[in-house]
Amino acid sequence: MKLGIGGHQRGFQGKTDQWLTPPDLLALLGKFDLDPCSPIDRPWDTATRHYTAEDDGLSLPWYGRVWLNPPYGPETRKWLKKLADHGEGMAIIFARTETEMFFSQIWERASALLFLKGRLHFHRVDGTRAAANAGGPSVLVAYGHSDALCLANTHIPGRYVGLRQGAAA
Repeated sequence: MKLGIGGHQRGFQGKTDQWLTPPDLLALLGKFDLDPCSPIDRPWDTATRHYTAEDDGLSLPWYGRVWLNPPYGPETRKWLKKLADHGEGMAIIFARTETEMFFSQIWERASALLFLKGRLHFHRVDGTRAAANAGGPSVLVAYGHSDALCLANTHIPGRYVGLRQGAAA
């Protein structure tokens, strides 16, 4: 199959929109208090407390340090806006730096970014690693000074970019 300009690998797509962040990546980011986008059944915890689709994490109050691996697509903007409003935590999304969502919720509001080197292999909800990579570059987005500092000092391969005054140098 030949892909044109802007074409993406399709091997990552499946019958689910629930893809888990690799546990080794999460381990390097420290402990989180809340994951508002957690699968109902998950092979590992991503935070102390989890909201699932049954809870509707977008409508519930957020607290503490939040880990956000939002549903990718049109709804991503709503989740990032809530995290930016909350002001403490981290998200992982595709590095679509030209989009309106990236400009309004990240370039204008985030504290720091870590563009990950290479493409991630997310995991299925049963814990198995996806055979294909994510099909696009990923970025960790920090909100708040502590999370910016975490990204600045992590040993995750990639490129750190501080965005706000008070972000780690």
